[in-house]
Amino acid sequence: MLPRATCPPAPERLPAVPAPAAAEYLAGGALTLSWRGQPSWRILDTEFDQGQRFWASWRLWRDDPDRPHRLHWVGLTTLPPTPAELLASAPPGFAAEATALASQWSGLLPGFHRFTLDQGQLLLTLCVGETASLLRELRFEADTLLLNLPPGAAQVPAAWDLWHIKALARCARRGSRLVLPTTLAAPVLPALRQCGFVVTAAAPMSAVLAADYQPHWPLKTTRNKLVASAQAPGDCVVLGAGLAGASVAEALAQRGWQVQVLDQAAAPASGASGLPAGLLVPHVSADDCTLSRLSRCGMRLTLQQAQALLARGQDWDASGVLQRGLDAGSQLPPHWPEAGQAWSRPWTPHAAAPWQTGWPAPTADLWHGLAAWIMPAALVRAWLACPGVQFRGGMQVTGLLRQLDQWELLDAEQRPLVATRRLVLAQAHGVLPLLQTCPAVADLRGSALASLHPVPGQVTWGWHRDAPDGAGLALPPFPVNGAGSLLPAVPLAGGLAWLAGATYDPPGTTAPDPQPGHKANMARLARLLPAAAAALAPDVAQHRVQAWHNARCVSADRLPLVGPVNALVDDGLWVCTGMGSRGLSFAVLCAELLAARWSAEPWPLPASLARAFDPRRGQGLA
Repeated sequence: MLPRATCPPAPERLPAVPAPAAAEYLAGGALTLSWRGQPSWRILDTEFDQGQRFWASWRLWRDDPDRPHRLHWVGLTTLPPTPAELLASAPPGFAAEATALASQWSGLLPGFHRFTLDQGQLLLTLCVGETASLLRELRFEADTLLLNLPPGAAQVPAAWDLWHIKALARCARRGSRLVLPTTLAAPVLPALRQCGFVVTAAAPMSAVLAADYQPHWPLKTTRNKLVASAQAPGDCVVLGAGLAGASVAEALAQRGWQVQVLDQAAAPASGASGLPAGLLVPHVSADDCTLSRLSRCGMRLTLQQAQALLARGQDWDASGVLQRGLDAGSQLPPHWPEAGQAWSRPWTPHAAAPWQTGWPAPTADLWHGLAAWIMPAALVRAWLACPGVQFRGGMQVTGLLRQLDQWELLDAEQRPLVATRRLVLAQAHGVLPLLQTCPAVADLRGSALASLHPVPGQVTWGWHRDAPDGAGLALPPFPVNGAGSLLPAVPLAGGLAWLAGATYDPPGTTAPDPQPGHKANMARLARLLPAAAAALAPDVAQHRVQAWHNARCVSADRLPLVGPVNALVDDGLWVCTGMGSRGLSFAVLCAELLAARWSAEPWPLPASLARAFDPRRGQGLA
């Protein structure tokens, strides 16, 4: 979340003027006739308001036996409704759904916010910001467009001039139906006609008018080059069974693909995704940089997956995380425990800041109430158990070959292991060496792909039962993150454990002797939490701690790589890798972006942010 000082002021919500009822919009869009027999349907609403049209569409879709398998609803707004307003606008029979959605309805800063609903078959993308800017960030073609005034507007806003109608038209396909209030029609009809919309006959006394996008000129294929044609679901292969690969497999299987997931290890999550437990926490920066915005987008999606698939308190917990903002030479706030001291009172994890229940507020720290700890391997196993996903371990892939219109994965003797039209490489730092074996892959020099490299690291952890008497009192009652991190209590298979780390070692470093890593992790912990480090020091000195060591896959700019390997044409070879230390934050976001591009669906993040993931960035081909 943005620091409070950088959050833009919320615009004032004005009293709403009468508007057509949601049912009139849907009738004008002829949804039940239009979407019949379609695999998916995409709706763009230029004014989400309090969600009335969204709820009505959800109800109509749920009640229709001929509904499309997936419904995408993209709503634009300058001011999101409050949770109370969202609840109040829900129709009868949707109390449970409204309560669940309202519980996630927070942190709605400018940008895109994706909500996965109805067992993953309804996707709501709420886009917060100025309308024209949001339209430029969208990358999909809507089947139905709903044009409306913002709440309180008494006349057509200047935003709906010719240039912004053109931006709206770029979000339409030939045959898309646009529905707008009759009160809005007269001022915008000339621009609509000029941009290719043809008005259909309106019912007498109707509050809405419909227009179909049927330009009399041929549409150029370059009109929106980033919007690809939907790939019909079929068979595909994902190489790598960690967070990146398993999340891609689940996202594609949800869209009807039959996915084989191959890995050289016998079991999934055998690499860096096998970390006993990790933190899901946003990156915070004063300028709200690209990494900060991307981590916010990704966290929301990962939390939704954890809530849907994992056992809270066992595989994950929405514990909140305290972010310590200690710079070199800074001092601990006076109320924080020093070495040899204990926390003054217990605290039960919840979404509120601990100092709101009696803790004094740290002066240089930030509380992330929606952050969590998660066991990555549990999430990987849940994704691989999704219908349509098959895991195959022990697959030693050493080569890649292009044969006609298929990609062949080869073993050490150059024998084909599997062939597929569509292949996703997600085996971390194994991606680059494999690409370099294939003559059909264009020169990678200068690209982000060429910068992929492993960064080894070690986590120190120990059992609570092995800790000295009273050590538990020195551990904070919530995870703490900063220059290093501490998970004070995680229920592993053998009992309750604490985890501290992690080191960043030079490439090529192995871990025959874990003691240097333990020493480095405890030094970090001493700066982060002196009392906790002092209490756990005997464990380290008496070798009662464990070491978990593996290598992260990072790119030069520390951002993931998601997209086609060939920047000029989609030949079926894609990558999803380079998660670094933020696999929990990025894996679901990257998978949803990849699946959205394969399916010509609305993207889960703005196009300007998605470009930061391009595998060929740095070559000027994006």
